[in-house]
Amino acid sequence: MPNNYFITTPIYYVNDIPHIGHAYTSIATDFIARFKRMSGVNTFFLTGTDEHGQKIQKAATKSSIEPIALCDNNSIKFRELTNLLNLSNNDFIRTTEQRHIEGAKSLWSKLLNNNDIYLDNYKGWYSVSDETFYNEKDLIKQSDGTFKTFTGGPVEWIEEESYFFRLSKYSDQLLKLYNDNPNFILPKSRRNEVISFVKSGLKDLSVSRNTFDWGIKVPDDEKHVMYVWLDALSSYPNSLGYILDKDSDLSSYWSNATHIVGKDILRHHAVYWPAFLMSANLELPKKIFAHGWWTNEGNKISKSLGNAIDPIEIIDKYGLDQIRYFLLREITFGSDGDFSLSALKSRINADLSNDLGNLCQRSLTMIVKYCDSIVPGDENINAVDKKFLSKISNDLDELSILIDNQEINIYIRKIWDIISDANKYFNDYKPWELKDSNRLAFNNVLYVTADIIKQIGVMIYPIMPNTSEKILDFFDIEIDHISFELLNTNVAKVKIDHIKPLFPRVE
Repeated sequence: MPNNYFITTPIYYVNDIPHIGHAYTSIATDFIARFKRMSGVNTFFLTGTDEHGQKIQKAATKSSIEPIALCDNNSIKFRELTNLLNLSNNDFIRTTEQRHIEGAKSLWSKLLNNNDIYLDNYKGWYSVSDETFYNEKDLIKQSDGTFKTFTGGPVEWIEEESYFFRLSKYSDQLLKLYNDNPNFILPKSRRNEVISFVKSGLKDLSVSRNTFDWGIKVPDDEKHVMYVWLDALSSYPNSLGYILDKDSDLSSYWSNATHIVGKDILRHHAVYWPAFLMSANLELPKKIFAHGWWTNEGNKISKSLGNAIDPIEIIDKYGLDQIRYFLLREITFGSDGDFSLSALKSRINADLSNDLGNLCQRSLTMIVKYCDSIVPGDENINAVDKKFLSKISNDLDELSILIDNQEINIYIRKIWDIISDANKYFNDYKPWELKDSNRLAFNNVLYVTADIIKQIGVMIYPIMPNTSEKILDFFDIEIDHISFELLNTNVAKVKIDHIKPLFPRVE
């Protein structure tokens, strides 16, 4: 396993405030980053904001402010969300930063030097909302004769001088990439979509605009600004200094890069981006994972319907770890999902408050009450108990494979299977009946349950870091650096100073 790992969220577009989709992507990426660090892998986690393009300029004009002022205001909101979500990111990049601008211009020069950029005229459909060029065959015709994108955005016909990237030149190389690396695009359904798109025929891509000026100026031709996607995608390696200096201190992380994106921007990441990198003779990312979209109570989320989900409001009401758990557990990562308050409340009450919370409360309270707050010793555990206690450690390799394949919800389900087994163990042995009749058995049940709770506390860290720290704090376990090595920490004879409920029920 490579010891350096680089993982990114998309560089979020700042024409509007953050929504639940941004939170979902960030939490999922954070989960993977935390798991990798726990596994002993040096992990660099990047997020940030994309701040150029026509959509930004239009939004700024509508608000009667300068584009940079709008970007400053909204980028702060994304950074605040990063803090609110308790993300463990190593960097937050803005595409208006000089380090990014220099790297983007360097990428342009590399493409130009490889004779892959030329000047011509563009005639065709463009979606300002998606900042994407479309062929008519890829659009949805409306009853009034107009067209929309698959994301629901309107398109406009534009004709203007433009620089083009020879995307068509890289069709065969892209198809070979997908064939030789079947996990380059996940899930597999998305991979098939991309392959079909490339096989249908690639046209050269317009990579500049000259009808507005909010963007990175094209080197040696300041009438043009770089296409926002050529600009934004380069922010990933620019955060490491890789494009400008392959020998920079952080550049080695780029050799093992994973991008977590929404399915609406998969084409940009899985087709345009590797083609740019091929042209520039730069290393490709190892994986592009495209997750699905969320609906709200079965309805598409949109501004016009007024049903957007504010992550700040929902976290304030139900709790951060509760929301992290729900978003990661509720759907298969890669599929679409529905955000329902009834489903959220059910997960909180059943999975968190009842399954995990009550397990901790019932068992650890008994230790406090009947064992002078000292976890009993482990001298009497039998072979069956030892097998139970070693299950998580024995399954670590399998769990790691799940995360490498981004099967987050299956990982969580397996951890909850352990929680279910722990509850069954506790209920079957009925320690409340043993405390006076069989003290050795009583002590043994409490020790085994306490140790399993400690292990669960370690394993839920990528999901719910705050809750993980609370559980480990019950056992006075150092939480500055959580790794899987903590699974082997012996809790026998440890004093439990305090027990607090983890998850209040919600109505």
